[in-house]
Amino acid sequence: MDVNAAVAAAAAIAGLCTGVIAVLAFRWSEREQKRPTRSSLHTDAVLPPGVDTVLSVLRSSAVVLDESDSVVKASSAAYALGLVRGGKLAVEPMLHMARDTRRDGEIRQVELDLPRRGTGRGEALAVSARVAPLGSRLVLLLVEDLTEARRIEAVRRDFVANVSHELKTPVGALSLLSEAVMDASDDPEAVTRFAGRMQIEATRLTNLVQELIDLSRVQNDDPLEDSEPVRVDELVAEAIDRSRHAASTKQITMAVGGAAAPGEGGTGGDDLRIWGNRGQLAAALGNLVENAVNYSPARTRVGISARRVAAPGAAGGGSGTLVEIAVTDQGIGIPEKDRERIFERFYRVDPARSRATGGTGLGLAIVKHVAASHGGEVTVWSSEGQGSTFTLRLPEAAAARDRDRDRSTHGPDRAEQDDDRPYDTDPTSEIPAPEVLP
Repeated sequence: MDVNAAVAAAAAIAGLCTGVIAVLAFRWSEREQKRPTRSSLHTDAVLPPGVDTVLSVLRSSAVVLDESDSVVKASSAAYALGLVRGGKLAVEPMLHMARDTRRDGEIRQVELDLPRRGTGRGEALAVSARVAPLGSRLVLLLVEDLTEARRIEAVRRDFVANVSHELKTPVGALSLLSEAVMDASDDPEAVTRFAGRMQIEATRLTNLVQELIDLSRVQNDDPLEDSEPVRVDELVAEAIDRSRHAASTKQITMAVGGAAAPGEGGTGGDDLRIWGNRGQLAAALGNLVENAVNYSPARTRVGISARRVAAPGAAGGGSGTLVEIAVTDQGIGIPEKDRERIFERFYRVDPARSRATGGTGLGLAIVKHVAASHGGEVTVWSSEGQGSTFTLRLPEAAAARDRDRDRSTHGPDRAEQDDDRPYDTDPTSEIPAPEVLP
């Protein structure tokens, strides 16, 4: 009898414990379900019907505040901008604006500069905040990131100012020279002198307008729409022809070496091809060669070479090859402080020298955009007093690699080349490169 009573008591205790555990588990489950998430710090029931759906499709960062300034709902973009921290609105000016709107029901808007989180460079986020009442108890805050729009506007404003300044110089010179010609109508020698100056200024104006057109095309056009395999040796020959007169005037030797030079036995630049827009590629390489000639002293040497290199990651099992075209001069060099900015539009290391050589400050900007639009890059090495080397790296056309494999199987089929060429095309000739200063 005592045994049965003990068993019954033990069973009752076990049942009681089970019931208590079940009640605790139920309460814990309810608490977890009611716990606020990152996107909703309170239950969605406090929001008016349909508001949650509308906020989820807005491009702006959205935050909903209740009477106690607690965040009821916040989009992921609001967290990314750092507007919400610890369930509270972290931007004091926006919080004050929300309180004022809750008090009088008036819609308010303001533009603010917020510190950018995670950077130590002091950069700021430009935002536009708009606050409006949402029902009788809630306040809706919409924040638009204006940083990129402001940057684009600043670039456009600077570009317009630079273009206006650059156009004003030759136009003003033409106006003054035309007046001088009219005043010197009885002096044939003066008229001839002023007419020559007018021709120089007109040429400078024509070059500036043409480079503006080229830059606009490079920025707006897709090179893949009109692309083809382009032979590197043809690009090099075209670039040299473009600067031949200026080089001969200064007695500058233009040497072509490596795979950029047409050679016998299929070893020349026709083995290297770049897939892209022929006009844009020719303009980019032509600008590099023209700069090398313009900024080199008389009786020096400008070298153009090309070679095939492995693309980054190819050595670790990746695929693809690049064509590397280097233009080397023995000119004045580029100061270290200017090397990061020489690819900016209208930037000149020496404005006086650029005007003397007819430079517009757009040539390297065009090179940079062409390289980027073709999936490549342009880099510069320079040492003051020794010279500079600009290197274009562009993806090689797949057809060229297939042709190389066919030639290795069937042998060369290229006709013998005439050695009487207007420039040095010895593929084994060593192109002098500036030495790095210790």
